[in-house]
Amino acid sequence: MSTTRLRSVLAHLAVATVTTGMLASLTMSTSSSEDDEASTSQRPHRDREVVRMLRAVDADNMRRIVDELAGFGTRHTLSAQHDPDRGVGAAADWLTEEFEQIAETAEARMTVEQQTFTQQPTDRVPEPTEITNVVATLHGTDPAAANRMYVIGGHYDSRCTDVMDAECDAPGANDDASGVAGAVEAARVLAPYEHDATIVFAGFSGEEQGLLGAYHFAENAVEQGYDIQGVLNNDMIGNTVGGNGRSDDGTIRVFSEGVPSDETEEEADTRRSVGGEMDGRSRQLSRFIAEVGQIYTPDLNVWEIARRDRFGRGGDQTPFLEEGFPAVRLTEPHENYEQQHQDVREEDGMIYGDLPRFVDEQYMARVNELNVATLVTLARAPSTPDNVGLVTNAEDAYSTTLQWDANPAADVAGYEVVWRDTMATRWTNSERVADATSHTVQDVSKDNYMFGVRAVDVDGNRSPVAYPEPQRARQ
Repeated sequence: MSTTRLRSVLAHLAVATVTTGMLASLTMSTSSSEDDEASTSQRPHRDREVVRMLRAVDADNMRRIVDELAGFGTRHTLSAQHDPDRGVGAAADWLTEEFEQIAETAEARMTVEQQTFTQQPTDRVPEPTEITNVVATLHGTDPAAANRMYVIGGHYDSRCTDVMDAECDAPGANDDASGVAGAVEAARVLAPYEHDATIVFAGFSGEEQGLLGAYHFAENAVEQGYDIQGVLNNDMIGNTVGGNGRSDDGTIRVFSEGVPSDETEEEADTRRSVGGEMDGRSRQLSRFIAEVGQIYTPDLNVWEIARRDRFGRGGDQTPFLEEGFPAVRLTEPHENYEQQHQDVREEDGMIYGDLPRFVDEQYMARVNELNVATLVTLARAPSTPDNVGLVTNAEDAYSTTLQWDANPAADVAGYEVVWRDTMATRWTNSERVADATSHTVQDVSKDNYMFGVRAVDVDGNRSPVAYPEPQRARQ
Protein backbone atom coordinates (compact mmCIF):
# COMPACT_ATOMS: atom_id res chain seq x y z
CA MET A 1 0.00 0.00 0.00
CA SER A 2 1.40 3.41 -0.95
CA THR A 3 2.06 6.02 1.72
CA THR A 4 -0.57 8.30 0.18
CA ARG A 5 -3.18 5.60 0.13
CA LEU A 6 -2.33 4.63 3.75
CA ARG A 7 -2.85 8.23 4.82
CA SER A 8 -6.18 8.27 2.97
CA VAL A 9 -7.31 5.07 4.68
CA LEU A 10 -6.32 6.33 8.13
CA ALA A 11 -8.10 9.62 7.53
CA HIS A 12 -11.18 7.79 6.30
CA LEU A 13 -11.21 5.57 9.39
CA ALA A 14 -10.85 8.58 11.65
CA VAL A 15 -13.82 10.29 10.01
CA ALA A 16 -15.84 7.08 10.20
CA THR A 17 -15.08 6.76 13.91
CA VAL A 18 -16.21 10.32 14.61
CA THR A 19 -19.34 9.85 12.51
CA THR A 20 -20.21 6.61 14.31
CA GLY A 21 -19.85 8.31 17.66
CA MET A 22 -22.05 11.19 16.55
CA LEU A 23 -24.63 8.77 15.20
CA ALA A 24 -24.71 6.82 18.45
CA SER A 25 -25.21 9.91 20.58
CA LEU A 26 -27.88 11.33 18.29
CA THR A 27 -29.75 8.05 18.12
CA MET A 28 -29.72 7.67 21.90
CA SER A 29 -31.30 11.09 22.22
CA THR A 30 -34.28 10.12 20.08
CA SER A 31 -34.68 6.33 20.48
CA SER A 32 -35.10 3.88 23.32
CA SER A 33 -32.41 1.29 24.07
CA GLU A 34 -34.72 -1.32 22.54
CA ASP A 35 -34.84 0.70 19.32
CA ASP A 36 -31.04 0.96 19.38
CA GLU A 37 -30.71 -2.82 19.55
CA ALA A 38 -33.15 -3.25 16.66
CA SER A 39 -31.31 -0.62 14.63
CA THR A 40 -27.98 -2.36 15.23
CA SER A 41 -29.37 -5.70 14.10
CA GLN A 42 -30.65 -4.12 10.88
CA ARG A 43 -27.45 -2.36 9.89
CA PRO A 44 -26.24 -3.09 6.34
CA HIS A 45 -23.97 -6.11 6.04
CA ARG A 46 -21.43 -7.29 3.47
CA ASP A 47 -23.15 -9.73 1.16
CA ARG A 48 -20.78 -12.61 0.38
CA GLU A 49 -21.87 -12.84 -3.23
CA VAL A 50 -21.22 -9.13 -3.75
CA VAL A 51 -17.78 -9.56 -2.20
CA ARG A 52 -17.06 -12.34 -4.71
CA MET A 53 -18.02 -9.99 -7.53
CA LEU A 54 -15.66 -7.31 -6.24
CA ARG A 55 -12.80 -9.81 -6.09
CA ALA A 56 -13.44 -10.61 -9.76
CA VAL A 57 -12.67 -7.03 -10.87
CA ASP A 58 -9.45 -7.39 -12.87
CA ALA A 59 -7.00 -4.48 -13.04
CA ASP A 60 -5.06 -6.14 -15.88
CA ASN A 61 -8.20 -6.46 -17.97
CA MET A 62 -9.01 -2.79 -17.44
CA ARG A 63 -5.47 -1.96 -18.54
CA ARG A 64 -6.00 -4.08 -21.67
CA ILE A 65 -9.19 -2.19 -22.53
CA VAL A 66 -7.49 1.19 -22.14
CA ASP A 67 -4.55 0.08 -24.30
CA GLU A 68 -6.85 -1.31 -26.99
CA LEU A 69 -8.89 1.90 -27.21
CA ALA A 70 -5.79 4.10 -27.21
CA GLY A 71 -4.41 1.93 -30.01
CA PHE A 72 -6.95 3.23 -32.52
CA GLY A 73 -4.86 6.39 -32.86
CA THR A 74 -7.79 8.75 -32.54
CA ARG A 75 -11.41 8.26 -31.57
CA HIS A 76 -12.47 11.78 -32.48
CA THR A 77 -16.17 11.98 -33.29
CA LEU A 78 -15.39 13.32 -36.78
CA SER A 79 -12.67 10.76 -37.51
CA ALA A 80 -12.89 7.76 -39.84
CA GLN A 81 -16.10 5.73 -39.56
CA HIS A 82 -15.11 2.74 -41.71
CA ASP A 83 -11.35 2.32 -41.34
CA PRO A 84 -10.87 -1.06 -39.59
CA ASP A 85 -7.76 0.08 -37.72
CA ARG A 86 -8.04 3.78 -36.93
CA GLY A 87 -10.78 6.14 -35.88
CA VAL A 88 -14.04 6.25 -34.01
CA GLY A 89 -15.74 3.62 -36.18
CA ALA A 90 -13.08 1.01 -35.51
CA ALA A 91 -13.34 1.75 -31.78
CA ALA A 92 -17.13 1.35 -31.85
CA ASP A 93 -16.87 -2.01 -33.61
CA TRP A 94 -14.24 -3.27 -31.19
CA LEU A 95 -16.29 -2.16 -28.20
CA THR A 96 -19.35 -3.90 -29.63
CA GLU A 97 -17.39 -7.15 -29.97
CA GLU A 98 -16.22 -6.88 -26.36
CA PHE A 99 -19.78 -6.56 -25.12
CA GLU A 100 -20.95 -9.40 -27.37
CA GLN A 101 -18.32 -11.73 -25.92
CA ILE A 102 -19.43 -10.78 -22.43
CA ALA A 103 -23.08 -11.36 -23.36
CA GLU A 104 -22.27 -15.01 -24.04
CA THR A 105 -21.75 -15.47 -20.28
CA ALA A 106 -25.18 -14.05 -19.40
CA GLU A 107 -27.38 -16.91 -20.65
CA ALA A 108 -29.42 -14.70 -23.01
CA ARG A 109 -30.04 -12.03 -20.36
CA MET A 110 -27.79 -9.49 -22.10
CA THR A 111 -28.43 -7.74 -25.41
CA VAL A 112 -25.95 -5.55 -27.30
CA GLU A 113 -26.67 -2.79 -29.80
CA GLN A 114 -25.04 0.03 -31.67
CA GLN A 115 -27.31 2.99 -31.07
CA THR A 116 -26.56 5.01 -34.21
CA PHE A 117 -28.06 8.36 -35.16
CA THR A 118 -27.27 11.24 -37.51
CA GLN A 119 -26.16 14.39 -35.74
CA GLN A 120 -27.09 17.55 -37.63
CA PRO A 121 -24.51 20.36 -37.84
CA THR A 122 -23.57 22.27 -34.69
CA ASP A 123 -20.67 24.57 -33.87
CA ARG A 124 -18.53 21.43 -33.29
CA VAL A 125 -20.07 19.24 -36.00
CA PRO A 126 -19.68 20.96 -39.39
CA GLU A 127 -21.80 18.51 -41.41
CA PRO A 128 -24.32 15.72 -40.76
CA THR A 129 -22.38 12.97 -38.96
CA GLU A 130 -23.18 9.47 -37.79
CA ILE A 131 -22.65 9.01 -34.07
CA THR A 132 -22.81 5.63 -32.38
CA ASN A 133 -23.37 4.75 -28.74
CA VAL A 134 -22.46 1.15 -27.90
CA VAL A 135 -24.91 -0.24 -25.35
CA ALA A 136 -25.13 -3.57 -23.52
CA THR A 137 -28.26 -4.23 -21.47
CA LEU A 138 -28.31 -6.86 -18.72
CA HIS A 139 -32.02 -7.44 -18.27
CA GLY A 140 -33.46 -7.82 -14.79
CA THR A 141 -35.07 -11.11 -13.81
CA ASP A 142 -37.64 -9.94 -11.26
CA PRO A 143 -40.90 -9.02 -13.06
CA ALA A 144 -41.64 -6.43 -10.39
CA ALA A 145 -38.23 -4.74 -10.81
CA ALA A 146 -37.06 -5.47 -14.36
CA ASN A 147 -38.40 -2.16 -15.74
CA ARG A 148 -36.23 -0.30 -13.24
CA MET A 149 -32.92 0.61 -14.89
CA TYR A 150 -29.44 1.67 -13.77
CA VAL A 151 -26.82 2.95 -16.21
CA ILE A 152 -23.03 2.98 -16.01
CA GLY A 153 -21.12 4.62 -18.82
CA GLY A 154 -18.14 6.51 -20.10
CA HIS A 155 -17.41 8.21 -23.43
CA TYR A 156 -15.14 6.48 -25.92
CA ASP A 157 -14.51 9.48 -28.19
CA SER A 158 -11.33 11.52 -27.72
CA ARG A 159 -9.74 14.81 -28.79
CA CYS A 160 -6.50 16.80 -29.08
CA THR A 161 -5.90 20.47 -28.25
CA ASP A 162 -8.01 21.61 -31.21
CA VAL A 163 -11.45 20.13 -30.61
CA MET A 164 -12.09 20.16 -34.38
CA ASP A 165 -8.90 18.28 -35.34
CA ALA A 166 -10.08 14.80 -36.36
CA GLU A 167 -6.72 13.62 -37.74
CA CYS A 168 -4.25 14.16 -34.90
CA ASP A 169 -3.29 11.32 -32.57
CA ALA A 170 -5.67 11.45 -29.63
CA PRO A 171 -5.18 8.30 -27.52
CA GLY A 172 -7.66 9.45 -24.85
CA ALA A 173 -6.40 6.90 -22.35
CA ASN A 174 -7.70 8.56 -19.21
CA ASP A 175 -10.28 10.79 -20.89
CA ASP A 176 -12.14 8.59 -21.25
CA ALA A 177 -10.94 5.10 -22.10
CA SER A 178 -10.65 4.64 -18.33
CA GLY A 179 -14.38 5.27 -17.84
CA VAL A 180 -15.28 2.96 -20.73
CA ALA A 181 -13.02 0.31 -19.22
CA GLY A 182 -15.05 0.70 -16.03
CA ALA A 183 -18.30 0.04 -17.88
CA VAL A 184 -16.93 -2.94 -19.83
CA GLU A 185 -15.29 -4.54 -16.81
CA ALA A 186 -18.43 -4.03 -14.73
CA ALA A 187 -20.38 -5.80 -17.47
CA ARG A 188 -17.92 -8.71 -17.49
CA VAL A 189 -18.17 -9.14 -13.72
CA LEU A 190 -21.95 -8.79 -13.45
CA ALA A 191 -23.12 -10.63 -16.59
CA PRO A 192 -22.97 -14.18 -15.13
CA TYR A 193 -25.29 -13.20 -12.25
CA GLU A 194 -29.03 -12.59 -12.15
CA HIS A 195 -30.17 -9.17 -10.92
CA ASP A 196 -33.67 -8.04 -10.03
CA ALA A 197 -33.46 -4.75 -11.94
CA THR A 198 -31.90 -3.99 -15.32
CA ILE A 199 -28.32 -2.71 -15.62
CA VAL A 200 -27.11 -0.89 -18.73
CA PHE A 201 -23.43 -0.56 -19.72
CA ALA A 202 -22.76 2.21 -22.22
CA GLY A 203 -19.95 3.63 -24.29
CA PHE A 204 -21.14 7.09 -25.31
CA SER A 205 -19.75 8.96 -28.31
CA GLY A 206 -19.71 12.64 -29.19
CA GLU A 207 -18.99 13.82 -25.63
CA GLU A 208 -16.17 16.14 -26.65
CA GLN A 209 -18.35 17.65 -29.38
CA GLY A 210 -21.15 18.56 -26.98
CA LEU A 211 -22.35 15.48 -25.02
CA LEU A 212 -24.12 14.37 -28.18
CA GLY A 213 -24.34 10.63 -27.58
CA ALA A 214 -25.56 11.04 -24.02
CA TYR A 215 -28.21 13.55 -25.13
CA HIS A 216 -29.48 11.07 -27.71
CA PHE A 217 -29.55 8.24 -25.17
CA ALA A 218 -31.36 10.32 -22.52
CA GLU A 219 -33.92 11.71 -24.98
CA ASN A 220 -34.55 8.22 -26.36
CA ALA A 221 -35.01 6.94 -22.80
CA VAL A 222 -37.76 9.50 -22.24
CA GLU A 223 -39.45 8.59 -25.53
CA GLN A 224 -39.32 4.89 -24.67
CA GLY A 225 -40.57 5.47 -21.12
CA TYR A 226 -37.48 3.97 -19.45
CA ASP A 227 -37.50 4.10 -15.67
CA ILE A 228 -33.87 5.12 -15.13
CA GLN A 229 -33.29 5.47 -11.38
CA GLY A 230 -29.55 6.02 -11.41
CA VAL A 231 -26.73 6.93 -13.81
CA LEU A 232 -23.03 6.52 -12.93
CA ASN A 233 -20.97 8.54 -15.41
CA ASN A 234 -17.34 7.47 -15.12
CA ASP A 235 -15.20 10.14 -16.74
CA MET A 236 -11.46 10.08 -15.99
CA ILE A 237 -11.02 7.44 -13.31
CA GLY A 238 -7.44 6.42 -14.13
CA ASN A 239 -4.98 9.13 -13.14
CA THR A 240 -3.61 9.39 -9.60
CA VAL A 241 -1.07 12.22 -10.04
CA GLY A 242 -2.39 15.73 -10.64
CA GLY A 243 -0.74 18.43 -12.66
CA ASN A 244 0.01 20.21 -9.38
CA GLY A 245 2.07 17.23 -8.24
CA ARG A 246 -0.49 16.00 -5.72
CA SER A 247 -0.91 12.24 -5.69
CA ASP A 248 -3.90 10.33 -4.33
CA ASP A 249 -4.77 6.74 -5.20
CA GLY A 250 -7.29 6.34 -2.38
CA THR A 251 -10.02 8.87 -3.28
CA ILE A 252 -12.73 9.20 -5.91
CA ARG A 253 -14.80 12.34 -6.39
CA VAL A 254 -18.55 11.95 -6.84
CA PHE A 255 -20.24 15.05 -8.26
CA SER A 256 -23.98 15.49 -7.75
CA GLU A 257 -26.44 18.33 -8.08
CA GLY A 258 -28.67 19.21 -5.14
CA VAL A 259 -31.33 21.23 -6.95
CA PRO A 260 -32.76 19.16 -9.84
CA SER A 261 -32.07 20.52 -13.32
CA ASP A 262 -35.67 19.80 -14.35
CA GLU A 263 -37.24 21.52 -11.35
CA THR A 264 -40.44 23.44 -12.13
CA GLU A 265 -41.17 26.93 -10.84
CA GLU A 266 -43.76 25.50 -8.45
CA GLU A 267 -41.24 23.01 -7.11
CA ALA A 268 -38.68 25.77 -6.75
CA ASP A 269 -41.12 27.87 -4.72
CA THR A 270 -41.75 24.92 -2.40
CA ARG A 271 -38.04 24.24 -2.01
CA ARG A 272 -37.32 27.85 -1.13
CA SER A 273 -40.03 27.62 1.52
CA VAL A 274 -39.10 24.33 3.21
CA GLY A 275 -35.51 23.64 2.11
CA GLY A 276 -34.13 20.77 0.11
CA GLU A 277 -31.27 22.45 -1.74
CA MET A 278 -29.12 19.45 -0.80
CA ASP A 279 -31.73 16.77 -1.36
CA GLY A 280 -32.40 16.21 -5.05
CA ARG A 281 -32.52 12.62 -6.31
CA SER A 282 -28.95 12.84 -7.61
CA ARG A 283 -27.68 13.94 -4.21
CA GLN A 284 -29.47 10.96 -2.67
CA LEU A 285 -27.73 8.73 -5.23
CA SER A 286 -24.39 10.23 -4.21
CA ARG A 287 -25.13 9.51 -0.55
CA PHE A 288 -26.12 5.97 -1.49
CA ILE A 289 -22.76 5.47 -3.25
CA ALA A 290 -20.93 6.78 -0.19
CA GLU A 291 -22.83 4.40 2.09
CA VAL A 292 -22.10 1.45 -0.21
CA GLY A 293 -18.44 2.47 -0.22
CA GLN A 294 -18.29 2.40 3.57
CA ILE A 295 -19.55 -1.20 3.48
CA TYR A 296 -17.69 -2.70 0.51
CA THR A 297 -14.73 -0.45 -0.38
CA PRO A 298 -13.71 1.22 2.90
CA ASP A 299 -10.16 1.87 1.66
CA LEU A 300 -11.53 4.13 -1.10
CA ASN A 301 -12.61 7.52 0.18
CA VAL A 302 -15.78 8.71 -1.55
CA TRP A 303 -15.35 12.49 -1.75
CA GLU A 304 -18.84 13.87 -2.36
CA ILE A 305 -18.77 17.17 -4.25
CA ALA A 306 -21.92 19.29 -4.04
CA ARG A 307 -21.83 20.35 -7.70
CA ARG A 308 -23.26 18.93 -10.89
CA ASP A 309 -19.73 18.79 -12.31
CA ARG A 310 -16.39 20.52 -11.97
CA PHE A 311 -16.60 24.31 -11.77
CA GLY A 312 -18.27 25.60 -14.93
CA ARG A 313 -17.79 22.31 -16.80
CA GLY A 314 -20.00 19.40 -17.85
CA GLY A 315 -20.12 15.71 -18.65
CA ASP A 316 -22.39 12.95 -19.90
CA GLN A 317 -24.43 12.97 -16.70
CA THR A 318 -25.81 16.39 -17.66
CA PRO A 319 -28.27 15.24 -20.38
CA PHE A 320 -29.75 12.71 -17.98
CA LEU A 321 -30.16 15.37 -15.30
CA GLU A 322 -31.93 17.67 -17.73
CA GLU A 323 -34.39 14.87 -18.53
CA GLY A 324 -35.12 14.29 -14.83
CA PHE A 325 -33.02 11.16 -14.25
CA PRO A 326 -30.76 10.99 -11.16
CA ALA A 327 -27.14 10.98 -12.29
CA VAL A 328 -23.67 11.56 -10.87
CA ARG A 329 -20.12 11.85 -12.18
CA LEU A 330 -17.18 9.83 -10.82
CA THR A 331 -13.78 11.42 -11.42
CA GLU A 332 -10.26 11.15 -10.00
CA PRO A 333 -9.43 13.67 -7.23
CA HIS A 334 -6.67 15.63 -9.01
CA GLU A 335 -6.71 16.26 -12.75
CA ASN A 336 -3.59 16.75 -14.87
CA TYR A 337 -4.23 19.33 -17.58
CA GLU A 338 -0.89 18.60 -19.30
CA GLN A 339 -2.38 15.23 -20.19
CA GLN A 340 -5.97 16.30 -20.84
CA HIS A 341 -7.10 17.73 -24.23
CA GLN A 342 -3.47 18.00 -25.39
CA ASP A 343 -1.61 17.16 -28.59
CA VAL A 344 0.86 14.34 -27.91
CA ARG A 345 4.32 15.95 -27.78
CA GLU A 346 7.40 16.65 -25.67
CA GLU A 347 8.43 20.21 -24.82
CA ASP A 348 11.29 21.16 -22.51
CA GLY A 349 11.35 17.67 -21.06
CA MET A 350 7.60 17.69 -20.37
CA ILE A 351 5.48 14.99 -22.01
CA TYR A 352 2.02 16.17 -23.02
CA GLY A 353 -0.94 14.05 -24.10
CA ASP A 354 -3.42 11.55 -22.71
CA LEU A 355 -1.21 8.46 -22.94
CA PRO A 356 -1.78 5.00 -21.45
CA ARG A 357 1.47 5.28 -19.48
CA PHE A 358 -0.21 7.80 -17.17
CA VAL A 359 -3.11 5.50 -16.26
CA ASP A 360 -2.98 3.53 -12.99
CA GLU A 361 -4.86 0.27 -13.51
CA GLN A 362 -4.85 -0.60 -9.80
CA TYR A 363 -6.64 2.66 -9.04
CA MET A 364 -9.10 2.08 -11.90
CA ALA A 365 -9.92 -1.34 -10.46
CA ARG A 366 -10.43 0.10 -6.99
CA VAL A 367 -12.90 2.65 -8.36
CA ASN A 368 -14.63 -0.06 -10.34
CA GLU A 369 -15.14 -2.15 -7.23
CA LEU A 370 -17.20 0.78 -5.97
CA ASN A 371 -19.09 0.88 -9.28
CA VAL A 372 -19.87 -2.83 -9.13
CA ALA A 373 -20.94 -2.75 -5.48
CA THR A 374 -23.21 0.23 -6.15
CA LEU A 375 -24.84 -1.30 -9.22
CA VAL A 376 -25.47 -4.66 -7.55
CA THR A 377 -26.87 -3.05 -4.42
CA LEU A 378 -29.14 -0.75 -6.41
CA ALA A 379 -30.36 -3.60 -8.61
CA ARG A 380 -31.10 -5.83 -5.62
CA ALA A 381 -32.65 -3.20 -3.38
CA PRO A 382 -36.29 -2.11 -3.57
CA SER A 383 -37.14 0.96 -5.60
CA THR A 384 -37.10 4.34 -3.89
CA PRO A 385 -40.48 5.03 -2.22
CA ASP A 386 -42.96 7.07 -4.25
CA ASN A 387 -45.16 10.01 -3.26
CA VAL A 388 -43.34 10.64 0.02
CA GLY A 389 -44.83 13.46 2.01
CA LEU A 390 -44.09 15.31 5.22
CA VAL A 391 -47.47 15.87 6.87
CA THR A 392 -48.18 19.54 7.49
CA ASN A 393 -51.41 19.18 9.49
CA ALA A 394 -50.35 16.59 12.07
CA GLU A 395 -51.96 16.90 15.48
CA ASP A 396 -48.63 16.82 17.31
CA ALA A 397 -46.69 19.88 16.19
CA TYR A 398 -43.63 18.83 18.20
CA SER A 399 -43.18 15.54 16.33
CA THR A 400 -42.80 14.79 12.61
CA THR A 401 -45.05 12.51 10.55
CA LEU A 402 -44.19 11.16 7.11
CA GLN A 403 -46.33 9.17 4.68
CA TRP A 404 -45.64 7.35 1.41
CA ASP A 405 -47.04 4.86 -1.09
CA ALA A 406 -46.59 1.16 -0.45
CA ASN A 407 -43.69 -0.36 -2.38
CA PRO A 408 -45.00 -2.95 -4.88
CA ALA A 409 -42.05 -5.36 -4.51
CA ALA A 410 -43.00 -8.67 -2.89
CA ASP A 411 -39.85 -8.85 -0.76
CA VAL A 412 -40.16 -5.45 0.91
CA ALA A 413 -39.92 -5.98 4.66
CA GLY A 414 -40.51 -2.38 5.69
CA TYR A 415 -39.11 1.11 5.56
CA GLU A 416 -36.72 3.43 7.36
CA VAL A 417 -37.44 7.03 8.19
CA VAL A 418 -34.13 8.89 8.24
CA TRP A 419 -33.21 12.38 9.35
CA ARG A 420 -30.25 14.67 9.88
CA ASP A 421 -29.40 18.17 11.00
CA THR A 422 -30.24 20.69 8.26
CA MET A 423 -26.54 21.47 7.71
CA ALA A 424 -25.34 17.85 7.79
CA THR A 425 -24.37 16.24 4.50
CA ARG A 426 -25.33 12.63 5.27
CA TRP A 427 -28.19 10.92 7.10
CA THR A 428 -27.32 10.40 10.77
CA ASN A 429 -30.49 8.97 12.36
CA SER A 430 -33.05 6.36 11.41
CA GLU A 431 -36.08 4.55 12.75
CA ARG A 432 -37.27 1.25 11.31
CA VAL A 433 -40.91 1.02 10.26
CA ALA A 434 -42.72 -2.25 9.75
CA ASP A 435 -45.14 -2.83 6.87
CA ALA A 436 -46.80 0.58 7.10
CA THR A 437 -47.09 3.67 4.92
CA SER A 438 -46.73 6.34 7.58
CA HIS A 439 -44.64 6.95 10.65
CA THR A 440 -44.25 9.61 13.34
CA VAL A 441 -40.84 10.45 14.77
CA GLN A 442 -41.64 11.50 18.30
CA ASP A 443 -40.33 14.77 19.72
CA VAL A 444 -38.23 15.60 16.64
CA SER A 445 -39.46 18.74 14.92
CA LYS A 446 -39.61 19.11 11.13
CA ASP A 447 -38.48 22.70 11.71
CA ASN A 448 -35.06 21.56 12.86
CA TYR A 449 -34.18 18.52 10.75
CA MET A 450 -34.29 17.18 7.19
CA PHE A 451 -36.21 13.91 6.71
CA GLY A 452 -36.48 11.11 4.18
CA VAL A 453 -37.77 7.57 3.67
CA ARG A 454 -36.18 4.47 2.15
CA ALA A 455 -37.46 0.96 1.54
CA VAL A 456 -35.82 -2.16 3.01
CA ASP A 457 -36.21 -5.73 1.73
CA VAL A 458 -36.05 -9.04 3.60
CA ASP A 459 -32.31 -9.33 2.95
CA GLY A 460 -31.60 -5.90 4.42
CA ASN A 461 -31.02 -4.15 1.07
CA ARG A 462 -31.94 -0.48 1.29
CA SER A 463 -33.12 1.80 -1.49
CA PRO A 464 -31.86 5.33 -2.01
CA VAL A 465 -33.70 7.85 0.16
CA ALA A 466 -36.73 9.77 -1.07
CA TYR A 467 -36.99 13.37 0.11
CA PRO A 468 -40.55 14.37 1.09
CA GLU A 469 -42.73 17.17 -0.16
CA PRO A 470 -45.24 18.97 2.06
CA GLN A 471 -48.56 17.11 2.10
CA ARG A 472 -51.84 17.03 3.97
CA ALA A 473 -52.52 13.88 5.95
CA ARG A 474 -54.17 11.20 3.84
CA GLN A 475 -57.56 9.88 4.84
